Amino acid sequence: MSARAWLGVYLRGAAMGAADAVPGVSGGTIALITGIYTRLIDAIAGLDPRACLALLGPAVRTPIDADARATVRDELVAMDVPFLCVLGVGVVSAVVTVANVVQYFLTTDPVATYAFFFGLVLASVLVLAGDVSLGTPRHVAAAVGGFALAFVASGSAGAHLPANPVTTFLVGALAICAMVLPGISGSLILLTLGQYDRMTGAVHGATAAAFAGDVGAFGEHVTTLVVFAVGAFVGLLSSARVVAWAFEHYRTATLTFLVALMAGALRAPLRLAFGDVPALDVAVVGRFVLLALVGAVVLVALERASGTVGY
Repeated sequence: MSARAWLGVYLRGAAMGAADAVPGVSGGTIALITGIYTRLIDAIAGLDPRACLALLGPAVRTPIDADARATVRDELVAMDVPFLCVLGVGVVSAVVTVANVVQYFLTTDPVATYAFFFGLVLASVLVLAGDVSLGTPRHVAAAVGGFALAFVASGSAGAHLPANPVTTFLVGALAICAMVLPGISGSLILLTLGQYDRMTGAVHGATAAAFAGDVGAFGEHVTTLVVFAVGAFVGLLSSARVVAWAFEHYRTATLTFLVALMAGALRAPLRLAFGDVPALDVAVVGRFVLLALVGAVVLVALERASGTVGY
């Protein structure tokens, strides 16, 4: 591939990262819009970590064995690892940028920020509602189960999950699953579980500590992010494949479950937006509705750009 083509891959990754950093917008949808969704799914499915580890020996062997290293290069290209790496750099760079912006708005104007998120999620539910089926007991059970699971998880119980490495690892594994499906956002999962503010705060804290030269604070925040990233990597290689398999074999039931999950998760931005408001009045509610409409318009525009949700 040419340098221009690799730049295109990086920019697509950046767009996906920016989307996944915001609850309600799916990185999978951006991959679909930009024409790399199929390649992304195929690359993830074809990624074999055991093969990558087996290739480390020839890659670092001394003296230099040109033939062995050429074989390593060919195998990595066959698994589309360079594509995933460049795309991943784009995703990470955008997530860091957008997370810092989001953290600023969460601190300065949480009601408006969560209202925007609410509109994004609500529009996602409405866009996907036409593909939901309640025609069989299995589909009804999937809908009820998805809604109930998200509704309970996005309540006050979800906000009290322990802030420890195990929780961080597990939410990373869960959130990454959203990347393989257009329409559902990894950040929405974090928001539902009460971990979104914590993770964007870790990104913001690491960035601020790096500029301030505070090694201790930087190490603390980066440790959280590394544990999250390890969980995401494990989820990408395991749980994401389970989700993809379920979607392939039980398409309607899985889609019904996911849409119901998003509908139940609407409780999270509502609770977070008004949780610290002393008293509700017409001005506060009106502002919430206005920003929610803005979020809905943004999401609908993205979906129109893709032409289809793409399931």
